[in-house]
Amino acid sequence: MILSTIVLVVLDGAIANVALPSIALSMQADAGSTVWVVSAYQLAVLVAILPCGALGEIYGARRVFLAGVALFTAASAACALAGNLPVLVVARFAQGLGGGAIMALAMMNLRAVVPERSLGPIIGVNAMVIAISAAAGPGIAGAILSVTQWPWLFAVNLPLGAIVLIGGRLLGKMERADRQLNTRALLVNTLMFILFFCGTERIATAPVTGVALIAAALACLAALLRLERGSRTPIIPTDLLAEPAFRVAVIASVCCFSGQMLSYIALPFYLQHSYRMSPVLAGLYMMPWPIATAIIAPISGRLANRVKTAWLCATGGTLLAFGLLIIGFAPSDPHAIAFLTGTVISGFGFGLFQTPNNRILLLSAPKARSGAAGAMQGTARLLGQTLGGISMSIIFTLLPISIALETAILTASACAAVASVVSLSRGRYEVAGKA
Repeated sequence: MILSTIVLVVLDGAIANVALPSIALSMQADAGSTVWVVSAYQLAVLVAILPCGALGEIYGARRVFLAGVALFTAASAACALAGNLPVLVVARFAQGLGGGAIMALAMMNLRAVVPERSLGPIIGVNAMVIAISAAAGPGIAGAILSVTQWPWLFAVNLPLGAIVLIGGRLLGKMERADRQLNTRALLVNTLMFILFFCGTERIATAPVTGVALIAAALACLAALLRLERGSRTPIIPTDLLAEPAFRVAVIASVCCFSGQMLSYIALPFYLQHSYRMSPVLAGLYMMPWPIATAIIAPISGRLANRVKTAWLCATGGTLLAFGLLIIGFAPSDPHAIAFLTGTVISGFGFGLFQTPNNRILLLSAPKARSGAAGAMQGTARLLGQTLGGISMSIIFTLLPISIALETAILTASACAAVASVVSLSRGRYEVAGKA
């Protein structure tokens, strides 16, 4: 049931991009305005994920998780019924708030019902489900749009959301934290992510404004840390970040997801520019990456109980870096065999890295702080993907496309290599399967 809600959120993020042209045509909106259908969702997830982790610890992971599912489902109905673009954007923002609660508390709910020794395989299955959902999203969206209108892309969420809400009582319970949410800290956290998101959106087109907004976001971060100084359970989990295993896992995750996002943006351009492929064919050539990730993720989860996380993550990061180098710098061939080989290796490396890294991040936190750990896991992923997107925008702005694509692939490989090195640094204090 928990995995089904993750499918719900991942699929919704994947299919919305495909629907943008149809939405723009239906609502007679320009492309720039329509992009906010995607951006509003992403912004809401960023704003919600850390506070929802804290709310789950205070009021119960099950209660807040199901509230997120209810909000996500209701907002999906509002999206399907939206008659104009502003209403759709607001509904998408509400969807993102619900999605943030789901992402933050999925792992906390899993930890309540799954023995710790089984967490590795379960997290592996979770990674497999995410990979398959992300890969299938565009195809599902295309199939739906081929027979009906875009509102049905959101309406399909309603039955699954209802099933999860009906079965919600099956979720386990965890002890609640004896504390209250700091309202001022919550407001500063919200402002911080809004400024950061708006700054990253403008960094390529208006660098001065973008840098100023990001600087303001950093000032909010400093204020937030000062507000929560001395708190045993802060919104930004500085108590958990003080633990070496948790801190290393977060840093490595940011680096790995930065490389992944750079790759996912650059590679379709690379295929269409260097190999003269159509967008449809380029999409097919991208498929081996998520397929390879889906295959290796559950295997990696089982290995995590027997092999040191440092070794598994370092190997995964190295494979990801090596696969990207093959893609970008192997001699070209008519059938793009080198590209396919590189994407398979990259996909295996990404899956081999993510499962043990996420497992050790979760297990490094006490059960009572599982909400904060799950929220930080999601934040690390979103932050890495955002940094990857910023890097790609800057590279495209500064360099001609042929040089920009090679630079982006090399940068993505370097990010994966850094994730590998960072992961190795925890080997001196780690035992197999533990932090």
